[in-house]
Amino acid sequence: METPGHTTGHMCLYEPSQKILFSGDHILTDITPNISLGMTYDHNLLYEFISSLDKINNLDVALVLPGHRKLIKDCKARIEELKNHHQTRAGEVLSILKNGSLDAYHTASQMTWDMTYDSWDLFPVTQKWFACGEALAHLKYLEEVKMVRKEEKENKYYFSLAAKDS
Repeated sequence: METPGHTTGHMCLYEPSQKILFSGDHILTDITPNISLGMTYDHNLLYEFISSLDKINNLDVALVLPGHRKLIKDCKARIEELKNHHQTRAGEVLSILKNGSLDAYHTASQMTWDMTYDSWDLFPVTQKWFACGEALAHLKYLEEVKMVRKEEKENKYYFSLAAKDS
C-alpha cells in the first residue's frame, strides 16, 4: 500500500493472514522517520505521513518489520508516539516563530535535535540539510492549516505566525 511521507513514493507491504507489516522507513522503532522537504515545496509530506499512519492504524498488525532497527510488536502504540512527536514538533516551531519571521535554516537552528553536538554550528552539513528539510516539512504543514504564513523576500522564503482572525 502507498504510504507517502518519508518519501513521496514510499510503500509498505501488509500480509493480513499473518498480520505482518513490512514498513520500510514509514514506521521505525526508536527514531522517527525523516519527513523532509528537499528541493520542492509542492507536497505536504508531513500531512501525507500522518495520513499514511492513520491508514496503517486501521489494519490488524501483530508485528512490524521496519527497514532497519528493531522489530515493533505494538504498532498502534508506535503510531501514537510518532503522531505525538510531530504534534510536539509543530508546537515547537510555532513557539520559535513567536519571536518573529525566520527562514527554514534559522528555524531548524533553534529546534531541539537528538544529536550529540553542543551547538547547531557543530552539526555536520548533511545533518543540517536533514534538519532544514524537516523544519520545512513542519512549516509547510503549519502553513497548510493556516497557523503559519510564508512570504518571499529577496528570493528567500520567510515564515511567521499567521495573523489570528479578529
